[in-house]
Amino acid sequence: MALFTKKLGIDLGTANTLVFLPGKGVVLNEPSVVAVSEQDNRILAIGVEAKEMIGKTPESIIAYRPMKDGVIADYRVTEAMLRYFITKALGPFNLFKPDVMISVPAGVTSTERRAVVEAAIKAGAKNAYVVKEPILAAIGAGIPIQESRGHMIVDIGGGTTDVAVISLGGIVASTSVKCAGNKIDAAIADYIKKTFNLAIGDKTAEDVKIKIGAAIPLEEELTMTIKGRDFIQGLPRSAQVSTNEIVRAIDKELKQIVQAIKAVLQETPPELASDIIDQGIIMTGGTSQLRNFPDLVYRKTGVKARLADEALYCVVNGTGVALDHLDMYKKTIISKR
Repeated sequence: MALFTKKLGIDLGTANTLVFLPGKGVVLNEPSVVAVSEQDNRILAIGVEAKEMIGKTPESIIAYRPMKDGVIADYRVTEAMLRYFITKALGPFNLFKPDVMISVPAGVTSTERRAVVEAAIKAGAKNAYVVKEPILAAIGAGIPIQESRGHMIVDIGGGTTDVAVISLGGIVASTSVKCAGNKIDAAIADYIKKTFNLAIGDKTAEDVKIKIGAAIPLEEELTMTIKGRDFIQGLPRSAQVSTNEIVRAIDKELKQIVQAIKAVLQETPPELASDIIDQGIIMTGGTSQLRNFPDLVYRKTGVKARLADEALYCVVNGTGVALDHLDMYKKTIISKR
């Protein structure tokens, strides 16, 4: 019977949801966005299609993210989204309910955790396991978490930044701050509004961050033309913006993330702290791909930091490994009911 039980790993993120199918790898990477029609509350589109609609919808359609800061904000929509992703990953003709492993932020409460499990079971999972993100990120980044050595992982996603020190397969010290990619995008949009009197959407702000953003000022700046709506005249207009302006614009958000890293370092037992100096800090998650982010962390903490390979996929790859070795990771996994 065990032969037929499909397993799925899901990195249920604020910005993107990724699905891992053992044997196949990452089979799905779509935005965690759902488009709902206002009149009859019907779900019109999920994932990529729904993200295309953000900021471009008529009154009657709302495109929104059911995950806020890494936890479920809208239960019904999250369940529909999960069902869609599970079906899409397994194909429509799959008769067996899968075992699903889902990532949750380290600072998640038991109620929030239960909500994730419930939503997954309702969405068609046979069993649902929840694992804390830093553990999965560490596994996915190839860190041997079972050793008695301290490893520090900083997972920066769309909604939350998770910082944790892991030793012997468990979390020794950790914190979760609700400051990550989305807050950085918002800071960029805000800066452009104040400096250029130009209104830009979330999508444009994210583009700016990816194309020219950086964590520390660059000597050779990148520039980019942004298009938006002029606040005073109300007409479309474009403006030039360069890297170091963006660095200044997102300074406060980056400080908050660095502060979280420092806070965890301060709580770390001395023996593990010395391990971390040797090992360095490993950075995972989409937002850690911001140019020179590891440099900033090194400058502010004095500890070497490096970007994990495939930073965006660390958590979801971790679910894949953990699913293969369920028994080995039993004690770090919070069980299904």
